Amino acid sequence: MQSINLESKVNLSTVSDVITALQTIVRLARTIPGILDLETPYSRTTFPNANHCAIELKGQSISTIITERQHQLDKVLHDISGLQTVMDGIHTVQQQLVEQKNKIIESINLHKRLVSPLWRLPTEVLSQIFCHCLPQIPKLGELQPPSKLTVPMSLTRICRRWREVVVDMPNLWCVLFVEVDDGNWQQAAFGYDCWLKRARGRPLSLRLQFHADDHSTKIQRLLQPYISQISSLYVDFYDPNTPELDMFRDLLALEEMSVYFHDDISGSDTSVIISRSISQLPSTLCSFDVSGWLLDFDDLSSCNPVWAHLTKLEIAIWGAEDVLRLLQLAPNLSSLTIHIILLAGESLNPFTHTNLQTLHISCDPCDDESLDFCDLLDALSFPTLRVLTVHGVPEWPHEEFKAFLARSECPLESLIVGSVVADEQRAQYVALVPSFQFVSYPAPSIAGFAI
Repeated sequence: MQSINLESKVNLSTVSDVITALQTIVRLARTIPGILDLETPYSRTTFPNANHCAIELKGQSISTIITERQHQLDKVLHDISGLQTVMDGIHTVQQQLVEQKNKIIESINLHKRLVSPLWRLPTEVLSQIFCHCLPQIPKLGELQPPSKLTVPMSLTRICRRWREVVVDMPNLWCVLFVEVDDGNWQQAAFGYDCWLKRARGRPLSLRLQFHADDHSTKIQRLLQPYISQISSLYVDFYDPNTPELDMFRDLLALEEMSVYFHDDISGSDTSVIISRSISQLPSTLCSFDVSGWLLDFDDLSSCNPVWAHLTKLEIAIWGAEDVLRLLQLAPNLSSLTIHIILLAGESLNPFTHTNLQTLHISCDPCDDESLDFCDLLDALSFPTLRVLTVHGVPEWPHEEFKAFLARSECPLESLIVGSVVADEQRAQYVALVPSFQFVSYPAPSIAGFAI
């Protein structure tokens, strides 16, 4: 191949000049003779024969031809190597151009956003919009693990400015689902920690899931820097051998807590351990949901003194006698949701609770000889009661309920029952309590128990 020297003719100062020069080289390369004429007197000879010697005497020897071909091959290989070097250089230039193209497109998009009304929104307005993007979660138990496809993570992936605004909004990072498993915990813990740091000291609402008895150590280590920020907590226990959670005693800002057990722990060693952990909860706790666990008298006593500070409670209890025990231990309750397993042979003493305003109650008789709801109703007085929901009572105890209203002298505003109440019965209730309203409502599922 002929050598082509364009260096003296072309100013290679820009990529465009390089491309022009290469195009010129390609055009000139097309005029270079192509395949060499490699024909010799021996080219058409298939097998050696006796005439070879005669041919060699008349023309070139075979060894001379081989030497010439080797020189030709060396030159072609050199040209191929040189061309490959040039092609590698061209490929590098192409990559640089692609990168430059992407940066130009990014710059165009950036400047297009600058003229967009959305881009000109003040940070304060964007912050308000982002707050309304947060999903509405009625209960922490319905919270799902964080995802790049949901707020707030999804907002950080739109553009640089949105990311800066979102990361700088602590109230977007105050709710988190933390699940411990035996996978890549180190990477997961790093992500959780980054999330919690963005809350910048704000009160935290957390849902925790334990799947093994060694997971509590991992969670305690993760949450230790934020222990004074946790105000709401929902804990899922999947392992029946859950160890004692020492971290509970340090939750000095805790106001709301729910615990749910996916295995029945009633009467087990686990119930003793959990009761001891619950008893260490701080006096700041005012709302507690332990409805996924049927408690008895011993459990109630072991969890004490947590009951004394509560104003809202969801719970399931073995026996009506223990209901009275609970009400004695929790004098500050204003809202109680309770599922009761009525037992036979229970003796109830009259009891008055002076602060209870909302009561959602469901009864489930243990057998045919179990205590009746009427007996429980006869023992209770609630002078401040405003809302009463009753389920699990097949036949509504009209006379007993009238006596309850008269005895309590409560400002009852609504009665929600799963039983049939006659119109004349309702009229009698209104005569006793003028603010009374009746709602017939199908029996729901309360606190994980089918009513």
